[in-house]
Amino acid sequence: MWNGVRDIAKAVVKKPLNALGLDLIRFNPVRSSLSNFMWISSFDINTVIDIGANTGQFAMRIHAIVPNASIFSFEPLEESFKQLQTNLGSLPKFRAFHWALGDSNTTEAIHRNEFAPCSSLLPMTEVHKKAFPHTVHETREIVEVRRLDDVVADLCLQDNILVKIDVQGYEDKVILGGERLIGRAKLIVVEVSFQTLYERQPLFDEIYRALRSKGFAFIGHLNQLSSPLDGSVLQADAIFLRESSADQD
Repeated sequence: MWNGVRDIAKAVVKKPLNALGLDLIRFNPVRSSLSNFMWISSFDINTVIDIGANTGQFAMRIHAIVPNASIFSFEPLEESFKQLQTNLGSLPKFRAFHWALGDSNTTEAIHRNEFAPCSSLLPMTEVHKKAFPHTVHETREIVEVRRLDDVVADLCLQDNILVKIDVQGYEDKVILGGERLIGRAKLIVVEVSFQTLYERQPLFDEIYRALRSKGFAFIGHLNQLSSPLDGSVLQADAIFLRESSADQD
């Protein structure tokens, strides 16, 4: 996803440059490549549920595309959450929640990666570590985990909802804990894996079947990430549209 796929790729490019005393600087991190996502504006999105917000990369981009939409972001890591609030806290229709999302209300130890976008409630596999050696170092951080349906029960959410899920292998748990909200969603953008990068994670086929059973059609993907070792595809941002919307369009 915007938090992981793009940032991992950026880190892979930056590492050899840094060794030469150089750096890779993006001119405008919010507006860069916005044209890739302008299609979202055609769905009249009124509410964005940003799950796994990190420091607000996706939220900033989506705000530029649908500036009148309400954005509800979820980020469990303390440092990332503080930066998220700094980056977007001034927006009148933005609200941040300092929780992870899953299929139960509990407290868990998250694997806080030195490269924050790769942090996960699941242990990282050797496939991930070998492909991206800069992600091998991690510590533990205790975080609160909540069910999405419980969290949004008291929120006033306008329909035409976009749900973005970027949770490093915890996608199935988020979906299980948010079935009612996802049942209202019009568009879902979810980071999916094609190889096991985190222990016990669902791969693309499982996420595809889960969302198909809830009335969504897979309509493509963005930001495909390949292994720097052999070029095999590791992840992509999969796009699912509610079938009634697809029929109307």
